[in-house]
Amino acid sequence: MRRFITILSLFIALHTKAQDFTFSQFYEQPLLRNPALAGVFNGDLRVSMSYRDQWGAITVPFRTASLSIEHKTPVGKRDDFLTIGSQFSLDGAGDIRLKRTQLLPAMNFHKSLSEDKDSYLSVAFMGGPVFSQFDPTQLKFGDQYGSGGFDRNNPSGETIKNSGYHYWDISAGISYTTVFNNRLNLYFAGGIAHLNRPTIQSVLGSAKEAIAPRYGFNIGLNGKINDRDYITVFADYFTQNGNRQLIGGLLYGFASETGYYGGDPNIFYIGSFFRAGDAVIPVVKISFNHMTVGVSYDVNISRLRTVSNWRGGLELSVAYTNFLKIRNSTLDKVRCIRF
Repeated sequence: MRRFITILSLFIALHTKAQDFTFSQFYEQPLLRNPALAGVFNGDLRVSMSYRDQWGAITVPFRTASLSIEHKTPVGKRDDFLTIGSQFSLDGAGDIRLKRTQLLPAMNFHKSLSEDKDSYLSVAFMGGPVFSQFDPTQLKFGDQYGSGGFDRNNPSGETIKNSGYHYWDISAGISYTTVFNNRLNLYFAGGIAHLNRPTIQSVLGSAKEAIAPRYGFNIGLNGKINDRDYITVFADYFTQNGNRQLIGGLLYGFASETGYYGGDPNIFYIGSFFRAGDAVIPVVKISFNHMTVGVSYDVNISRLRTVSNWRGGLELSVAYTNFLKIRNSTLDKVRCIRF
């Protein structure tokens, strides 16, 4: 029985790493949600970083770090835009140092749909290499029958031939953004991750397994209620290989004072998000001088709550957004893309 459990645990761990991770502050890593959300912000440049530490209460922590960079520029003689970006992520966990690294360049074209420059249709693609590996020397197997019966380093009789795998991954998406009364900004988006159905190599032999496409739908609402109060709403729904995930919530913000040089106001946000069947996520966020800093914590409500004592994961995010002092800036053209 121990032999079966050991091999099953290794299989689950490796298979899980082929699936997609998510951030509780998912809205701070838009390319991971949908490449068609690249460039959906007010400015020429956005750099966003997130760090997550999860499940430290019950096992070796899962730690995930992510960095995204987006640069938006006008193209052609109309009010169209092009966003060039890249998503870098590093995900790791466990005694066997199981980790995944991905570097995914992205391109998103925003087509203006109105003369008022308040509605856009965007089409995007993202793709690049993904690497996953673990340290087989850290694997430890018990002896089912005390002094013998099978090799403690190889209880299944199989030979671990690979300590990792790599593949190329491609995603695509489409989004629609618009503005109401110059106050509320709205977008809808849909996308497909793993569009090329990449395959991963088994660590026990030549067998391969395809990663199923992940279909996603995204919605966002952001704007001013009045000169002092702000509201932000985000929601994502994903389905992959029969599994589903729904996460959404809202942030309420109020302006404390005007930023330097009469720029955007400093805003303090507080709110909560909910990941269905998994966690309630209180969030605090501060926006000041083109910077935003967010802190969230998962309160676990899944079946693991008895073991985890309701504890989930701490997450930090930092983002910088601004217009560049360049000739081809979007400052005088864009109105609607203000998230």
